[in-house]
Amino acid sequence: MKKASILLLLFTSMMFSQSNDQQMLSDIYKLSLTNSSCYSWLDYLSNQIGSRLSGSTGAEKGVQYTKAQLEKLGLDCVYLQEVMVPKWVRGEKEVAYIQDNKTKISVPVCALGGSVATAKSGLLAEVIEVHGLKELEQLGAEKIKGKIVFYNRPFEPENINAFKSYGNCVDQRFSGAEKAAKMGAVGTIVRSMGFRLDDFPHTGMQSYGDLPKDKYIPTIAISTNGAELLSKKLKENSSLKFYMKLSCQTFEDVLSYNVIGEIKGSEHPEKIMVVGGHLDSWDLADGSQDDGAGVVQSMQVLELFKKLNYRPKNTIRAVLFMNEEFGGRGGRKYEELSKQNKENHIFALESDCGGFTPRGFSFECDAANFEKINSWKYLFEPYLIHSFVIDGTGSDIGHLTSAKIVKAGLTPDSQRYFDYHHAGNDKFESVNKRELELGAASMASLIYLFDKYGID
Repeated sequence: MKKASILLLLFTSMMFSQSNDQQMLSDIYKLSLTNSSCYSWLDYLSNQIGSRLSGSTGAEKGVQYTKAQLEKLGLDCVYLQEVMVPKWVRGEKEVAYIQDNKTKISVPVCALGGSVATAKSGLLAEVIEVHGLKELEQLGAEKIKGKIVFYNRPFEPENINAFKSYGNCVDQRFSGAEKAAKMGAVGTIVRSMGFRLDDFPHTGMQSYGDLPKDKYIPTIAISTNGAELLSKKLKENSSLKFYMKLSCQTFEDVLSYNVIGEIKGSEHPEKIMVVGGHLDSWDLADGSQDDGAGVVQSMQVLELFKKLNYRPKNTIRAVLFMNEEFGGRGGRKYEELSKQNKENHIFALESDCGGFTPRGFSFECDAANFEKINSWKYLFEPYLIHSFVIDGTGSDIGHLTSAKIVKAGLTPDSQRYFDYHHAGNDKFESVNKRELELGAASMASLIYLFDKYGID
């Protein structure tokens, strides 16, 4: 009888805990969908401040605005964390055209982040088309020297996860100029990273690797429509030329900040749980999807807990990272100072895949913790959150190296993300209020469960 009573007590306790969890998630989602600030925060960040390229006035305004909003939440602590960031300026709008005999056809282009300028008169040269870095190497320097290399590997349409297609193409953007310059090219053109055929060129960071500065060559992205046209024209006339004119400049590093707000843990204040996104954006638009959405969702997690009077066991810290787009210095500085201060991070969640409908989470963890996570799946199913997978999580939290930590990334539907990623149409109107709020609620729910049950 005694054993049966203990089992009954354990069962009753388990059922009561499950019921509490279901109610808490219901409260989180209801509040997020009816009385949250994330959409209005994003409106101001996007429409009143605009683009927030590292080192820019917009980035500084974004720091001050988000800090002020976090302070209004009545958190236990809000502060700025210094980080030196690169300062690159695009300059005048880029000019480019295809010169086919006497015909000039203008095409939409933009400089890639970190590119050098052309001469003031621009650059005019023949073009050679390749479909990746391997094909470039196979051609050899004799065919490359003195030409503009056109990287034209499109997104693979068969991948359901759009980030897989991005991962299979992005090396030509990041390393294309470096590899081509080493073979004597005078410039590079990279097909924009996306499925959709349109006239929006997509920027992004590129690197010259270990090249000396006098070997740097100008590098641009061309819209997908422009890439299709250039490829077609090259098939008709392999000797046509391409003209580009860029006026980019790189300046000395400048001081910027990560923005941090936290609720201290009631039982284990020394154990830290991070939720974050990156505050910087590219300069072609206001960066609402990448990553204004992740920033305001992370802020919203703290607002939800404050409004629900939820006092976490562990310290929950929102970190708005600076410079993810242009080198990831904010994430590295955060980890550097975390080590110096001997902080113990047990969990980190990042939102940097847009503000679209949430589908689930990706995790970096061991088997025991993933088994625990899967045991919570039934709690999320009423909200159509079904996908829990082991995969990459986020570039900023990727730097964290605490002794034992579980990392997670919010996984929204990825089908439309690369229509806007790093492009001139990544604006506030591309974000759906309800989808944004659902993502914030999903993040808060996961953090609540990790705070309550801990990690194994």
